[in-house]
Amino acid sequence: MEKKYIYLVDDDPTNLTVGSTALEKHYNVVTLNTGARLLKMLEKRIPDLILLDIEMPEMDGFQTIVRIKSNEKFKNILVIFLTAKNDCQSELEGLSLGAIDFITKPFSPPLLLKRVYIHLLVESQQQELVRFNNHLQDMVDQKTRTVLELQNTVLKTMAELVEFRDTITGSHIERTQSYLRILIDGLRKSGYCAEEVAAWDSELLLQSAQLHDIGKIAIEDNILRKPTKLTPGEFEKIKVHTVFGEEVIQKIKKNTSNQVFLEQARLLAFTHHEKWDGTGYPSGLKGMNIPLQGRLMAVADVYDALVSNRPYKTALEHEQAVEIIKKQSGTHFDPALVDLFLNVSDEFKINNNIAMQKNFDNPE
Repeated sequence: MEKKYIYLVDDDPTNLTVGSTALEKHYNVVTLNTGARLLKMLEKRIPDLILLDIEMPEMDGFQTIVRIKSNEKFKNILVIFLTAKNDCQSELEGLSLGAIDFITKPFSPPLLLKRVYIHLLVESQQQELVRFNNHLQDMVDQKTRTVLELQNTVLKTMAELVEFRDTITGSHIERTQSYLRILIDGLRKSGYCAEEVAAWDSELLLQSAQLHDIGKIAIEDNILRKPTKLTPGEFEKIKVHTVFGEEVIQKIKKNTSNQVFLEQARLLAFTHHEKWDGTGYPSGLKGMNIPLQGRLMAVADVYDALVSNRPYKTALEHEQAVEIIKKQSGTHFDPALVDLFLNVSDEFKINNNIAMQKNFDNPE
């Protein structure tokens, strides 16, 4: 298979050397030291991905990506920013301009290689999905299952991208997905918000849940991978992953017809840290103004955090976690959903035990 092309753009020769050395075994790497040279090179050959430094003389990374995205021939090229900046505003601006990720300098060569690999894999799968859909008219019935499997593969790959970076939380996405399934099954039996729940495609919602932390791809590594408790300032930065998550999903929505599926993902990503009493983030929504999807995800998310080991805390017993969630009924959580959780908490315990056994049998 022909190697994919990557353009590495940085005015620092050391970064060019480290980056090309990390990538050249697997990719054709072209190094460039200015945005102007990158634009000239694009006229000769369109790469599969651009690694673009932000802070460069004459034409910085932001100005360069604007030029790239405004050109019809180049606008779909994947761009990852390389940056020594660590402020959320710069990262949000970069994502708004069309970047798909940020890698903090000085970067780890293995991490750089893994991030590039995953993004190219996601892009390849998305292109395959587009090609498949173009020929779907004559084989809808036969290929529907294949499309759904491919869609789920793309989602899992994106979720793996987050979990590869956030090594602290382990298999958090997989576990919360199983807890969410228990809550949704219980919700259907309880009759709470029956009309709204009846309109849901539960499997689609559960697939969407894989993206609830997708915004973490925009949080700098020194915060996301910090092995100790976050400072108040760092916590303020990580809170913005809910906003970043919505930004990412909104961008995907512009290029797909599956709006229902992505709207579920958007709601989960944006609202799973809101609290019933209005003290959550990012919007301070209160009570029934918090979408039901976000209220459900909050229970699954907090339970998993409580019963999981972290470098800065030990896992609580299931019974302790249940008691904490029970005490936060009407403050953090929807009281009706806490009652539901208490009814199905034994199933949570079973799933948690299975997850713990799995980790024991397959330590990372």
